[in-house]
Amino acid sequence: MHTTLPMHTHPFKLVTIIAEPVLESRLTMELRQLGATGWTVVEGRGEGSRGIHAAEIPGSNIRIDSVMTHDVAERVVQHIATHYFAEYEVIAYVSDVAVVRSEKYVTPPKKTG
Repeated sequence: MHTTLPMHTHPFKLVTIIAEPVLESRLTMELRQLGATGWTVVEGRGEGSRGIHAAEIPGSNIRIDSVMTHDVAERVVQHIATHYFAEYEVIAYVSDVAVVRSEKYVTPPKKTG
């Protein structure tokens, strides 16, 4: 008889940012400063509501995925909206996810003294 162990998951947010490649280092540095513990960056190409991508390399962009707490997700999305939407080809969206190892996505409190 096969016994299945219960899978304990925890609710988090997945923030996805799609942006011009030139913004990668700036965005990932800011993610860390805003409380994200990590991210994955992949290169891609596509077309959105504006049609053809206007960056130096037509159709080229990056996608940054980062799992984080609700509070960090709110800070990140507000920051992206305030600092990028008006001047750059950037979109961001938030999805609900369930993670198994929740401790990997929470920044430990800073020690004082």
